[in-house]
Amino acid sequence: MFIRDFFILQLKGKMKPFELQLKPFVVPTTDGKLIEEHFGMASIFCGDFSFAHMIAPSGWSEPFQIPEFDEVTFVFSGKKKIEVEGETIILEKNQSICIKKGSSVRYSNPFEVSCEYVSVCIPAFTIDRVKRQE
Repeated sequence: MFIRDFFILQLKGKMKPFELQLKPFVVPTTDGKLIEEHFGMASIFCGDFSFAHMIAPSGWSEPFQIPEFDEVTFVFSGKKKIEVEGETIILEKNQSICIKKGSSVRYSNPFEVSCEYVSVCIPAFTIDRVKRQE
């Protein structure tokens, strides 16, 4: 469904005033990371944002990226290492951070325990917007 069609249906009253996610889209990965997108471009689209639950295993990392979206992360358990514009931040349980779009950032979990967290991207995460520096 195109964005225009989404808003036309909403205006005509053919859509519910809510979206209930019962089965998030599990993003296929090759690095052992679990990504369950609840809302976004790969699952239920209800606005230009994405919301995902993730578990990054011990030893996980990804390349630097310069995303075209703001990303807010909240950690439920474990730790997540974030390298952004030359600074290193260790995000721990019950801590959150907002990485602004256009920042050079790399996420990893060099720790002994998995890290469980959620992230919200605005606008929504897409592979074209992430701009990985591989």
